[in-house]
Amino acid sequence: MRQTRKGIPMIKSMTGYGKAEIASGKGTIGVEIRSVNHRYGEISVKLPRQLLPLEHAVRKCVSEQVKRGKAEVFIQYGERGDAVPVPAVNLPQARAYHEALILLREDLGLNDPIPLALIAVQKDVLVTGEGESLSESLQDDLLAAVRQAVDCLDAMRLREGMMLLGELRGRRESLTALHSAIRMRAPLVVTENAVRLRERVSQLVGDSGVDDARLAMEIAVLADRCDITEELVRFESHLQQFDETLIADEPVGRKLDFLLQELNREANTMGSKANDAEIAGHVVALKAELEKIREQVQNIE
Repeated sequence: MRQTRKGIPMIKSMTGYGKAEIASGKGTIGVEIRSVNHRYGEISVKLPRQLLPLEHAVRKCVSEQVKRGKAEVFIQYGERGDAVPVPAVNLPQARAYHEALILLREDLGLNDPIPLALIAVQKDVLVTGEGESLSESLQDDLLAAVRQAVDCLDAMRLREGMMLLGELRGRRESLTALHSAIRMRAPLVVTENAVRLRERVSQLVGDSGVDDARLAMEIAVLADRCDITEELVRFESHLQQFDETLIADEPVGRKLDFLLQELNREANTMGSKANDAEIAGHVVALKAELEKIREQVQNIE
């Protein structure tokens, strides 16, 4: 379950490491987990042969906390040097061999007794605790070790996530400053374009006069063409969603990545519509900040 504290963002990095070791039965279970960036969630589990039946349970245990990123789980089980495996009797298998030997004796017309030693040496009559029986006996301890390792991994990812959050908030302030500068400049662009248009028309027509109605229409068209009010409003709305996402109690990496795409789209439109050198400079700075934020977001769960 995702760690939560009221009022405190729980952003997590996708990169981390966790380790745990538990004494179980006659041996020791060791678990290591490494996670790195990945677009989706991917969990690989490497188990010793005798614990392979528990792979699904281990994968499910890890996936409860690792929602995004590539996690590699390494599990080892080592028996103590003084541990002697106690054979288990497979009674159904023993009975089957006994019945088969009786049929064989009758078919051959023999009266010899069937010794226990003969049955005991048959395949799978005596097993030494490997395979499914061993995995079942270790399952609870194994999953406990996995949870401990995942908790260590999660703590490391949370610490790195808090560092990423500080970086994102700093860059977010830069976006606000640049957005404000563009918003202040935008109305002046319309006015300056209107003045330049009047001057050009006056130079062209000279003393023959200017059709004020037609000029006003052209100025209106020009103003509409370079108006970036809608883009500024949408950009600010995306910034607000960005802030809300940063404090969401769930994995936010994909949503942040999507919001950055939308912010970048609005920035591009502002630069092309405004057709103003000063705004173009602000847009370049905006896109540079967005790219730096995107690089950080790529490591967020």
